[in-house]
Amino acid sequence: MEHEPLHPPISQKMHWQPGLSFRHFNYTTIMENIRCSGASLTRISRSPVLPVIQGSAVSVVKSSPPAFVGAPMENSKASSFIKGLALLGVMRTAGAPFERVKLLMQNQNEMIISGRLPKRYNGIFDCFATTIRNEGIVSLWRGNIAFVTAYLSSEVIAKAIHHYGNSREDIEWTHTRLQVAVFLSAVVNQFLVYPLYYAGTRMANDVITSSNSRERQFNGIFDVYRKTLKSDGIAGVYRGFNIMIPKIALLRAVTAVSKPWQQFLLHHFQGSVLGRAVVNTLYASCRSMVVHPLDTVSRRMMMTSGAVKYRHSLHAITCIFYNEGVKSFYSGAKAQILTLAVYQVYGLCLRYVVGVLRRKNTGDK
Repeated sequence: MEHEPLHPPISQKMHWQPGLSFRHFNYTTIMENIRCSGASLTRISRSPVLPVIQGSAVSVVKSSPPAFVGAPMENSKASSFIKGLALLGVMRTAGAPFERVKLLMQNQNEMIISGRLPKRYNGIFDCFATTIRNEGIVSLWRGNIAFVTAYLSSEVIAKAIHHYGNSREDIEWTHTRLQVAVFLSAVVNQFLVYPLYYAGTRMANDVITSSNSRERQFNGIFDVYRKTLKSDGIAGVYRGFNIMIPKIALLRAVTAVSKPWQQFLLHHFQGSVLGRAVVNTLYASCRSMVVHPLDTVSRRMMMTSGAVKYRHSLHAITCIFYNEGVKSFYSGAKAQILTLAVYQVYGLCLRYVVGVLRRKNTGDK
Protein backbone atom coordinates (compact mmCIF):
# COMPACT_ATOMS: atom_id res chain seq x y z
CA MET A 1 0.00 0.00 0.00
CA GLU A 2 1.21 3.41 -0.78
CA HIS A 3 0.64 6.73 0.89
CA GLU A 4 2.61 8.99 -1.38
CA PRO A 5 2.26 12.78 -1.43
CA LEU A 6 1.27 14.45 -4.70
CA HIS A 7 4.59 16.26 -4.86
CA PRO A 8 7.35 13.93 -3.65
CA PRO A 9 9.96 15.34 -1.27
CA ILE A 10 13.32 16.47 -2.58
CA SER A 11 14.93 13.26 -1.30
CA GLN A 12 12.78 11.29 -3.76
CA LYS A 13 13.60 13.57 -6.69
CA MET A 14 17.38 13.39 -6.24
CA HIS A 15 17.73 10.06 -8.03
CA TRP A 16 21.29 10.61 -9.18
CA GLN A 17 24.00 12.48 -7.34
CA PRO A 18 27.69 11.81 -6.72
CA GLY A 19 26.82 10.70 -3.19
CA LEU A 20 23.56 9.01 -4.23
CA SER A 21 24.37 7.16 -7.43
CA PHE A 22 21.89 4.36 -6.90
CA ARG A 23 18.28 5.15 -7.61
CA HIS A 24 15.98 5.91 -4.66
CA PHE A 25 13.80 3.05 -3.46
CA ASN A 26 10.30 3.57 -2.13
CA TYR A 27 10.18 1.67 1.19
CA THR A 28 6.44 0.93 1.46
CA THR A 29 5.23 -2.62 1.84
CA ILE A 30 1.34 -4.38 1.50
CA MET A 31 1.86 -6.89 -0.89
CA GLU A 32 5.57 -5.60 -2.72
CA ASN A 33 8.80 -5.79 -0.80
CA ILE A 34 11.05 -3.58 -2.95
CA ARG A 35 9.77 -1.14 -5.55
CA CYS A 36 11.28 1.56 -7.66
CA SER A 37 9.86 5.03 -7.74
CA GLY A 38 7.83 5.98 -10.82
CA ALA A 39 10.52 7.89 -12.66
CA SER A 40 12.71 6.41 -15.38
CA LEU A 41 16.32 7.13 -16.22
CA THR A 42 18.05 6.72 -19.54
CA ARG A 43 21.68 7.27 -18.64
CA ILE A 44 23.88 7.94 -15.64
CA SER A 45 25.88 11.11 -15.45
CA ARG A 46 28.44 11.93 -12.81
CA SER A 47 28.44 15.65 -13.55
CA PRO A 48 27.29 18.14 -10.89
CA VAL A 49 24.10 18.91 -12.85
CA LEU A 50 21.99 15.81 -13.49
CA PRO A 51 18.78 15.36 -15.53
CA VAL A 52 15.81 13.63 -13.96
CA ILE A 53 13.09 12.37 -16.28
CA GLN A 54 9.70 12.04 -14.63
CA GLY A 55 6.71 11.35 -16.83
CA SER A 56 6.91 13.82 -19.73
CA ALA A 57 8.70 16.51 -17.76
CA VAL A 58 12.47 16.86 -17.57
CA SER A 59 13.99 18.71 -14.65
CA VAL A 60 17.56 19.38 -13.62
CA VAL A 61 18.71 18.48 -10.14
CA LYS A 62 21.96 19.89 -8.83
CA SER A 63 24.04 17.94 -6.40
CA SER A 64 24.18 19.20 -2.85
CA PRO A 65 27.46 20.81 -1.78
CA PRO A 66 29.49 18.92 0.82
CA ALA A 67 28.52 21.46 3.47
CA PHE A 68 24.98 20.12 3.47
CA VAL A 69 26.06 16.54 4.08
CA GLY A 70 26.70 15.78 7.72
CA ALA A 71 25.88 13.81 10.79
CA PRO A 72 22.71 15.74 11.74
CA MET A 73 21.12 14.93 8.39
CA GLU A 74 22.10 11.27 8.69
CA ASN A 75 20.75 11.10 12.24
CA SER A 76 17.51 12.70 11.07
CA LYS A 77 17.16 10.15 8.28
CA ALA A 78 17.86 7.27 10.67
CA SER A 79 15.33 8.62 13.15
CA SER A 80 12.68 9.00 10.43
CA PHE A 81 13.36 5.47 9.21
CA ILE A 82 12.99 4.02 12.72
CA LYS A 83 9.76 5.96 13.25
CA GLY A 84 8.51 4.65 9.92
CA LEU A 85 9.27 1.08 10.99
CA ALA A 86 7.41 1.64 14.26
CA LEU A 87 4.35 3.01 12.46
CA LEU A 88 4.47 0.09 10.01
CA GLY A 89 4.55 -2.37 12.89
CA VAL A 90 1.59 -0.66 14.57
CA MET A 91 -0.44 -0.58 11.36
CA ARG A 92 0.29 -4.21 10.51
CA THR A 93 -0.61 -5.31 14.02
CA ALA A 94 -3.87 -3.39 13.84
CA GLY A 95 -4.69 -5.11 10.55
CA ALA A 96 -3.63 -8.59 11.69
CA PRO A 97 -7.20 -9.91 12.20
CA PHE A 98 -8.04 -9.15 8.57
CA GLU A 99 -4.77 -10.75 7.43
CA ARG A 100 -5.57 -13.95 9.30
CA VAL A 101 -9.10 -14.16 7.93
CA LYS A 102 -7.72 -13.62 4.43
CA LEU A 103 -5.29 -16.53 4.91
CA LEU A 104 -8.01 -18.78 6.35
CA MET A 105 -10.28 -18.05 3.39
CA GLN A 106 -7.41 -18.51 0.93
CA ASN A 107 -6.23 -21.86 2.31
CA GLN A 108 -9.50 -23.40 3.50
CA ASN A 109 -9.61 -25.96 0.66
CA GLU A 110 -6.12 -27.19 1.55
CA MET A 111 -7.11 -27.44 5.22
CA ILE A 112 -10.24 -29.42 4.31
CA ILE A 113 -8.15 -31.84 2.23
CA SER A 114 -5.70 -32.33 5.12
CA GLY A 115 -8.55 -32.81 7.61
CA ARG A 116 -7.75 -29.69 9.67
CA LEU A 117 -11.05 -27.99 8.74
CA PRO A 118 -14.42 -29.80 8.63
CA LYS A 119 -16.18 -27.49 6.15
CA ARG A 120 -15.81 -24.25 4.18
CA TYR A 121 -16.52 -20.86 5.68
CA ASN A 122 -19.67 -19.11 4.45
CA GLY A 123 -17.95 -15.84 3.75
CA ILE A 124 -15.69 -13.35 5.53
CA PHE A 125 -18.02 -12.62 8.44
CA ASP A 126 -18.66 -16.31 9.07
CA CYS A 127 -14.90 -16.84 9.17
CA PHE A 128 -14.56 -14.06 11.76
CA ALA A 129 -17.44 -15.43 13.84
CA THR A 130 -16.26 -19.06 13.68
CA THR A 131 -12.70 -18.18 14.62
CA ILE A 132 -13.76 -16.01 17.57
CA ARG A 133 -16.28 -18.62 18.76
CA ASN A 134 -13.82 -21.54 18.66
CA GLU A 135 -10.54 -19.82 19.54
CA GLY A 136 -11.33 -16.48 21.16
CA ILE A 137 -10.84 -12.97 19.85
CA VAL A 138 -7.11 -12.86 20.67
CA SER A 139 -6.55 -15.71 18.19
CA LEU A 140 -7.17 -13.26 15.35
CA TRP A 141 -3.59 -12.08 15.96
CA ARG A 142 -2.15 -15.59 15.68
CA GLY A 143 0.97 -15.49 13.49
CA ASN A 144 1.21 -11.71 13.70
CA ILE A 145 4.64 -11.70 15.37
CA ALA A 146 6.14 -13.65 12.47
CA PHE A 147 4.46 -11.42 9.87
CA VAL A 148 5.45 -8.13 11.52
CA THR A 149 9.02 -9.38 11.91
CA ALA A 150 9.00 -10.26 8.20
CA TYR A 151 7.63 -6.85 7.18
CA LEU A 152 10.12 -4.90 9.28
CA SER A 153 13.03 -7.13 8.26
CA SER A 154 12.10 -6.63 4.62
CA GLU A 155 12.25 -2.85 5.04
CA VAL A 156 15.64 -3.03 6.77
CA ILE A 157 17.04 -5.33 4.07
CA ALA A 158 15.74 -3.02 1.35
CA LYS A 159 17.43 -0.09 3.07
CA ALA A 160 20.70 -2.03 3.31
CA ILE A 161 20.59 -3.00 -0.38
CA HIS A 162 19.90 0.62 -1.29
CA HIS A 163 22.88 1.75 0.78
CA TYR A 164 25.10 -0.84 -0.90
CA GLY A 165 23.98 0.38 -4.32
CA ASN A 166 24.86 3.92 -3.27
CA SER A 167 28.39 2.84 -2.43
CA ARG A 168 28.99 1.25 -5.84
CA GLU A 169 30.04 4.36 -7.71
CA ASP A 170 32.24 2.22 -9.95
CA ILE A 171 29.13 0.79 -11.66
CA GLU A 172 27.45 2.65 -14.50
CA TRP A 173 23.80 2.20 -13.64
CA THR A 174 22.09 2.10 -17.02
CA HIS A 175 18.33 1.68 -17.12
CA THR A 176 18.61 -2.04 -17.92
CA ARG A 177 21.16 -2.70 -15.20
CA LEU A 178 19.04 -0.79 -12.75
CA GLN A 179 15.89 -2.79 -13.50
CA VAL A 180 17.79 -6.08 -13.23
CA ALA A 181 19.41 -4.98 -9.97
CA VAL A 182 16.09 -3.97 -8.44
CA PHE A 183 14.45 -7.25 -9.48
CA LEU A 184 17.32 -9.33 -8.09
CA SER A 185 17.33 -7.33 -4.87
CA ALA A 186 13.59 -8.00 -4.50
CA VAL A 187 14.19 -11.74 -4.97
CA VAL A 188 17.02 -11.74 -2.43
CA ASN A 189 14.87 -9.79 0.01
CA GLN A 190 12.01 -12.27 -0.37
CA PHE A 191 14.40 -15.20 0.03
CA LEU A 192 15.70 -13.88 3.35
CA VAL A 193 12.28 -13.22 4.90
CA TYR A 194 10.39 -16.15 3.34
CA PRO A 195 10.86 -18.46 6.38
CA LEU A 196 9.09 -15.83 8.51
CA TYR A 197 6.17 -15.67 6.06
CA TYR A 198 6.10 -19.46 6.12
CA ALA A 199 5.91 -19.58 9.92
CA GLY A 200 3.23 -16.87 10.00
CA THR A 201 1.15 -18.67 7.38
CA ARG A 202 1.31 -22.03 9.17
CA MET A 203 0.38 -20.47 12.52
CA ALA A 204 -2.46 -18.36 11.05
CA ASN A 205 -3.96 -21.46 9.43
CA ASP A 206 -3.57 -23.62 12.55
CA VAL A 207 -7.25 -23.64 13.54
CA ILE A 208 -9.23 -25.09 16.42
CA THR A 209 -12.40 -26.61 14.97
CA SER A 210 -14.39 -26.75 18.21
CA SER A 211 -14.56 -24.68 21.37
CA ASN A 212 -14.29 -27.95 23.33
CA SER A 213 -11.03 -28.94 21.67
CA ARG A 214 -7.86 -26.91 22.35
CA GLU A 215 -5.51 -29.03 20.27
CA ARG A 216 -3.24 -27.15 17.86
CA GLN A 217 -0.70 -28.38 15.37
CA PHE A 218 1.95 -25.81 16.38
CA ASN A 219 2.78 -24.19 19.72
CA GLY A 220 4.65 -21.17 18.42
CA ILE A 221 7.08 -20.01 15.73
CA PHE A 222 9.98 -22.17 16.91
CA ASP A 223 7.72 -25.22 17.07
CA VAL A 224 6.80 -24.58 13.41
CA TYR A 225 10.48 -24.60 12.43
CA ARG A 226 11.30 -27.60 14.64
CA LYS A 227 8.59 -29.80 13.17
CA THR A 228 9.16 -28.63 9.59
CA LEU A 229 12.93 -29.16 9.73
CA LYS A 230 12.40 -32.58 11.29
CA SER A 231 10.01 -33.75 8.57
CA ASP A 232 11.20 -31.91 5.44
CA GLY A 233 14.55 -30.32 6.22
CA ILE A 234 15.41 -26.76 5.21
CA ALA A 235 13.49 -27.18 1.94
CA GLY A 236 10.29 -27.33 3.97
CA VAL A 237 10.46 -23.69 5.09
CA TYR A 238 11.05 -22.61 1.47
CA ARG A 239 8.25 -24.66 -0.05
CA GLY A 240 6.43 -22.47 -2.56
CA PHE A 241 9.26 -19.95 -2.88
CA ASN A 242 9.95 -20.63 -6.56
CA ILE A 243 6.50 -19.34 -7.55
CA MET A 244 7.38 -16.05 -5.82
CA ILE A 245 9.93 -15.18 -8.52
CA PRO A 246 7.37 -14.86 -11.36
CA LYS A 247 5.05 -13.18 -8.85
CA ILE A 248 7.65 -10.46 -8.18
CA ALA A 249 8.27 -9.99 -11.90
CA LEU A 250 4.56 -9.79 -12.70
CA LEU A 251 3.91 -7.38 -9.84
CA ARG A 252 6.71 -5.08 -10.99
CA ALA A 253 5.39 -5.12 -14.55
CA VAL A 254 1.82 -4.35 -13.46
CA THR A 255 3.05 -1.58 -11.16
CA ALA A 256 5.10 0.01 -13.95
CA VAL A 257 2.07 0.03 -16.28
CA SER A 258 -0.49 1.25 -13.74
CA LYS A 259 1.64 3.81 -11.89
CA PRO A 260 1.25 6.69 -14.43
CA TRP A 261 -2.55 6.31 -14.42
CA GLN A 262 -2.60 6.17 -10.65
CA GLN A 263 -0.54 9.37 -10.44
CA PHE A 264 -2.88 11.05 -12.95
CA LEU A 265 -5.93 10.22 -10.83
CA LEU A 266 -4.15 11.27 -7.63
CA HIS A 267 -3.44 14.63 -9.26
CA HIS A 268 -7.12 14.89 -10.22
CA PHE A 269 -8.14 14.24 -6.59
CA GLN A 270 -5.37 16.32 -5.04
CA GLY A 271 -7.89 18.29 -2.99
CA SER A 272 -9.73 15.24 -1.66
CA VAL A 273 -8.14 13.03 0.97
CA LEU A 274 -10.94 10.48 0.62
CA GLY A 275 -10.66 10.50 -3.17
CA ARG A 276 -6.92 9.81 -3.03
CA ALA A 277 -7.49 6.98 -0.54
CA VAL A 278 -10.06 5.41 -2.87
CA VAL A 279 -7.66 5.66 -5.82
CA ASN A 280 -4.82 4.08 -3.84
CA THR A 281 -7.09 1.27 -2.65
CA LEU A 282 -8.41 0.66 -6.16
CA TYR A 283 -4.97 0.37 -7.73
CA ALA A 284 -3.54 -1.65 -4.85
CA SER A 285 -6.48 -4.05 -5.18
CA CYS A 286 -6.05 -4.38 -8.95
CA ARG A 287 -2.34 -5.14 -8.62
CA SER A 288 -3.05 -7.60 -5.82
CA MET A 289 -5.71 -9.43 -7.83
CA VAL A 290 -3.34 -9.90 -10.77
CA VAL A 291 -0.83 -11.81 -8.62
CA HIS A 292 -3.34 -13.37 -6.20
CA PRO A 293 -3.42 -16.77 -7.99
CA LEU A 294 0.36 -17.06 -7.66
CA ASP A 295 0.15 -16.08 -3.99
CA THR A 296 -2.52 -18.74 -3.48
CA VAL A 297 -0.29 -21.42 -5.01
CA SER A 298 2.63 -20.35 -2.82
CA ARG A 299 0.53 -20.35 0.37
CA ARG A 300 -1.01 -23.73 -0.38
CA MET A 301 2.41 -25.23 -1.04
CA MET A 302 3.48 -23.91 2.36
CA MET A 303 0.55 -25.78 3.88
CA THR A 304 1.81 -29.13 2.54
CA SER A 305 5.17 -29.10 4.33
CA GLY A 306 5.28 -32.19 6.53
CA ALA A 307 2.84 -33.98 4.23
CA VAL A 308 4.16 -33.13 0.78
CA LYS A 309 1.45 -33.31 -1.85
CA TYR A 310 2.77 -31.09 -4.66
CA ARG A 311 6.06 -31.99 -6.37
CA HIS A 312 6.57 -28.45 -7.69
CA SER A 313 4.67 -25.26 -8.48
CA LEU A 314 3.39 -26.42 -11.87
CA HIS A 315 2.09 -29.62 -10.29
CA ALA A 316 0.32 -27.57 -7.61
CA ILE A 317 -1.28 -25.32 -10.25
CA THR A 318 -2.42 -28.36 -12.24
CA CYS A 319 -3.91 -30.12 -9.20
CA ILE A 320 -5.76 -27.04 -7.99
CA PHE A 321 -7.09 -26.27 -11.47
CA TYR A 322 -8.37 -29.77 -12.26
CA ASN A 323 -9.70 -30.61 -8.79
CA GLU A 324 -11.15 -27.26 -7.71
CA GLY A 325 -11.39 -25.01 -10.76
CA VAL A 326 -10.13 -21.51 -11.54
CA LYS A 327 -12.25 -19.97 -8.79
CA SER A 328 -10.09 -21.61 -6.14
CA PHE A 329 -7.09 -19.53 -7.20
CA TYR A 330 -9.01 -16.45 -6.04
CA SER A 331 -10.03 -17.82 -2.65
CA GLY A 332 -9.65 -15.04 -0.12
CA ALA A 333 -9.63 -12.33 -2.79
CA LYS A 334 -12.52 -10.41 -1.19
CA ALA A 335 -10.83 -10.59 2.19
CA GLN A 336 -7.62 -9.31 0.59
CA ILE A 337 -9.43 -6.28 -0.88
CA LEU A 338 -11.03 -5.63 2.51
CA THR A 339 -7.59 -5.81 4.13
CA LEU A 340 -6.16 -3.28 1.67
CA ALA A 341 -9.07 -0.93 2.33
CA VAL A 342 -8.59 -1.27 6.09
CA TYR A 343 -4.90 -0.40 5.74
CA GLN A 344 -5.85 2.73 3.80
CA VAL A 345 -8.17 3.77 6.62
CA TYR A 346 -5.44 3.09 9.17
CA GLY A 347 -3.04 5.14 7.08
CA LEU A 348 -5.42 8.10 7.04
CA CYS A 349 -5.88 7.86 10.81
CA LEU A 350 -2.14 7.68 11.43
CA ARG A 351 -1.47 10.70 9.23
CA TYR A 352 -4.17 12.63 11.08
CA VAL A 353 -2.73 11.71 14.50
CA VAL A 354 0.83 12.58 13.39
CA GLY A 355 -0.41 15.91 12.02
CA VAL A 356 -2.17 16.74 15.30
CA LEU A 357 0.93 15.86 17.33
CA ARG A 358 3.15 17.97 15.09
CA ARG A 359 0.84 20.97 15.40
CA LYS A 360 0.72 20.49 19.15
CA ASN A 361 4.52 20.34 19.40
CA THR A 362 4.84 23.42 17.21
CA GLY A 363 2.34 25.26 19.41
CA ASP A 364 4.21 24.29 22.59
CA LYS A 365 7.42 25.66 21.17
